[in-house]
Amino acid sequence: MASEPTSRRGAGDAPTPETVASRVATLRSSIGRVILGQERLVEDLLVAALARGHVLIEGAPGLGKTRLVRAFADATDLHFGRVQFTPDLMPADVTGSSVFVEEGHGRFEFRPGPVFTNVLLADEINRATPKTQSALLEAMQERFVTTSGERHELPDPFLVLATQNPIEMEGTYPLPEAQLDRFLFKLDVPRPDRATLVRILEATTGREAQPPGTVFERDELLALQSLLRDVPIATAGLDYAARLVEASHALPGVRLGASPRGAQALVLAAKGYALLDGRPHVEYEDLRRAVLPSLRHRLLPSFEAEVEGRNVDAILNELVEKVPEVGR
Repeated sequence: MASEPTSRRGAGDAPTPETVASRVATLRSSIGRVILGQERLVEDLLVAALARGHVLIEGAPGLGKTRLVRAFADATDLHFGRVQFTPDLMPADVTGSSVFVEEGHGRFEFRPGPVFTNVLLADEINRATPKTQSALLEAMQERFVTTSGERHELPDPFLVLATQNPIEMEGTYPLPEAQLDRFLFKLDVPRPDRATLVRILEATTGREAQPPGTVFERDELLALQSLLRDVPIATAGLDYAARLVEASHALPGVRLGASPRGAQALVLAAKGYALLDGRPHVEYEDLRRAVLPSLRHRLLPSFEAEVEGRNVDAILNELVEKVPEVGR
């Protein structure tokens, strides 16, 4: 089990589920002071970060997607980078490239691109061409990039938090299934209700609010990422996750079900929810809670389902109702 930095606890004390939950609650509260009324969204983002997973954030313009990513980076003291994806963006604009340096005998030197950061905001990722989108695939999966035959390691931790607008289709390139599968979570940003909107107006139309102060140092986040892997899950829980993914292929209205990577996402996310709640092991409810963010981008609905108005979330809710906790 990973050790928590001594600066955050008494020397020689082992981290307990309760102390971890308390620390994460402080982080969640800090971000929540900037991102109002989105407690579930903030919690899901933290679970993905602790699971070392990338996140696709979808929502209409003006709902605070970029602000959420920036607040997370500020509160965790991670280096933040941003790429505004556009149709003319080239792969080298993301990963970097080798340039010829004439000094001395002349040589090629690698100049890192914006992907060399801890938290990369890939803003409006679906506006870039598939060629540029694919430049992120190696970085997201392998956590390094290869240029001119040389491998370059990315910083640790490395998280891609990508945003996309679900309503603008002109000039966009939908992400292919292979790239969608690299995201641990797909999070939908809901519109605020009237009461929350009033709070947002109070907080943003007066004096400019200060960004959240650092709550987690980089080393503490790395320690918690390791600790998440140690959260135990019973074989019955693993079987339940496997049956959920297996059943997703047989659901009415589904052309393509979830991949084995979807089952991995379910388990890792469930461990994260247990960690956030201060529990020493994964429960069935953690797995059910992970179904929507982990699988909604991995299912391909049929044309008939779309005509009937059954979206992926509705199909996944049916999946949870149909698959029993105990298998046969």
